[in-house]
Amino acid sequence: MSVVDEIKERLDIVDVISAYVPLRKAGRSYKALCPFHQEKTPSFVVYQDRGYWHCYGACGEGGDIISFIQKRENVDFREALEILAAKAGISLEPPSEAQSEQAQYLDKLREINHAASVYFHSMLQGSAQGQTARDYLTRRGLDETTIEQFSIGYAADSWDGLLNHLRERSYQLEDILAAGLIIQKDHDDGRVSHYDRFRDRVIIPIRDVGGRTIGFGARALQDDQIPKYLNTPQTPLFDKSSVLFGLDMARREIRARGHAIIVEGYMDVLAAHQFGEPNLVASMGTALTEQQLKKLKRYTKTFILALDADTAGQAATLRGISQAREALDREWVPTVTARGLLRHEARLAAELRIMTLPEGKDPDDVIRSDPDQWRRLVEEAQPVVDYFMGLVKREVDLKTARGKTEAVDRLAPLVKEVANDIQRTHYIQQLARLVQTDERSIRSAVFRQRSVQPPRPTSPPLPGTWEDAEEEDYPAVADVTEQQIRPQNGDSELRPSSAVHCLAHLVKEPKLLPLVQTELSSHNTAPLDEEDFPRSDLRAICAGLLSSAIQENGEWPGADPVVAQLLEQLVQYGKKQPPLQRQQLVDDIVNTVIQLRIDALLDRTRELPVLCREARDQGQSEEARAIQQILNDAGGQLRVLQQTRFARTHTGRRQTNPKL
Repeated sequence: MSVVDEIKERLDIVDVISAYVPLRKAGRSYKALCPFHQEKTPSFVVYQDRGYWHCYGACGEGGDIISFIQKRENVDFREALEILAAKAGISLEPPSEAQSEQAQYLDKLREINHAASVYFHSMLQGSAQGQTARDYLTRRGLDETTIEQFSIGYAADSWDGLLNHLRERSYQLEDILAAGLIIQKDHDDGRVSHYDRFRDRVIIPIRDVGGRTIGFGARALQDDQIPKYLNTPQTPLFDKSSVLFGLDMARREIRARGHAIIVEGYMDVLAAHQFGEPNLVASMGTALTEQQLKKLKRYTKTFILALDADTAGQAATLRGISQAREALDREWVPTVTARGLLRHEARLAAELRIMTLPEGKDPDDVIRSDPDQWRRLVEEAQPVVDYFMGLVKREVDLKTARGKTEAVDRLAPLVKEVANDIQRTHYIQQLARLVQTDERSIRSAVFRQRSVQPPRPTSPPLPGTWEDAEEEDYPAVADVTEQQIRPQNGDSELRPSSAVHCLAHLVKEPKLLPLVQTELSSHNTAPLDEEDFPRSDLRAICAGLLSSAIQENGEWPGADPVVAQLLEQLVQYGKKQPPLQRQQLVDDIVNTVIQLRIDALLDRTRELPVLCREARDQGQSEEARAIQQILNDAGGQLRVLQQTRFARTHTGRRQTNPKL
């Protein structure tokens, strides 16, 4: 994961832009008056789930979080990166020698874990011993797609199968031990031996948010195996208290759906993904921790805790609620006292909900047997105050003075943290009826309560300023630096895309650029430009090509280190492409540029019909007409581009890029 990707992952585009422009929710997107030109009708739209903004008005600007800061602050790519990196808590400084060594060491441990994951998966799929594990997974209802998606494996009933496999691949014994994959035994006679930690178990790789394997969960296959579930111990990579299983697979869906569902077990997450409910993460049998919540709150402010009906499940959920209330942010809310004075109260800047499962069932059972029931349970999840109200009714004797006092003491802090004034008043009234006391006394009790000791409440940043970045459980500087080159699969190669394909060829042979521009002009279409690329770092590369700063073989003297790193990746990608004749390359690049423009146009206009409908429904006829005109214009541009693509494809210049 590159620094650019890391910044985009940690920062919500809505939060960043709303510090400059007051945004209003409009369906799944946000709208505002464009900050880059004068207008009376909002045409500036932010798509939170895609991390993208676009003005559908006069200026027609658009881009990602970095390009917004570039334009708004009138800074270059590097300066925008520095502003956002400070907000995200990422250092752009080059690592020290010690940090580089630590990064290489952690990288080696990840490599060993990845090799172990591949070994376990091959043992499940291709060995006779793996039949028991395959039968178990079949009984649990997991299909081949899920098994492949999560790289589920099998550890053979052998003392040294994995150890020998890794030693054969030249991994050092001390590194395998540090990764937590083997156990060291000291004998009475002074001998030291080593053996595999996981034996005769189903293996589930545990990955960090970037998708890199950092540990394993192992499920026993025999009834007499203890413990039933065995995890990787504490290692330099793996800390159970800070990891949420499945977050790498769930984070985008969590952000898109607006809430995260927190369960306890691996199987719950696996079943959820298989049955189309991918916004689940698992705390792996432990109560929620502050580190886990800090990672999760980057993607949502709404948390649903799935609660087992048994007593143990309730106890775990209560611990999770308590931990969440301590870990999550507060915000200062102005309130008026009974004397008419203004004061500020700390309110929980998140929504906690409790989902109670049918007795005797866990999430895995419900999702498999009745996905519709699961979705109903999610929709019916209770706000935390409602849940505790029910709990107090069952556990407290409300006929006695002591019981009434206990009920108020338990519920008042929760009521006080409710952010919405109307909802808070509703709960005050409900609590007053519950203990048969007048509302004024309950209101007084609520505001006398001291909230749980929260982190420093955050006030909204002033326009054009940044508050200090919160010191979260982010990777160390060295860890971030080594992530820049290495994407999720551990390979040093860029993920293929049309944009990468186009730039890689141009970086490899910058002399092709004038030929590409001439070819585009021959079709009466605009020359290649920075705006043809969806990512800010790719735009920076394009700017270097257009200004002739990038020389043959991808050399760019004085380039920004982050851009230089991406440039090197593009060079390596280009070297692996099959050789083509010069005209074939030009045709290929031109076809790619046309496709990029078609994709961008479709992407920018996807939400416009919804916005147009909403404007009509709200009686904003002028705005609806403006949006419809944009749609009409975009439709005309799209037809021209598609006709150009068709003409090129059917006049002998066929597309060389197989992705187009």
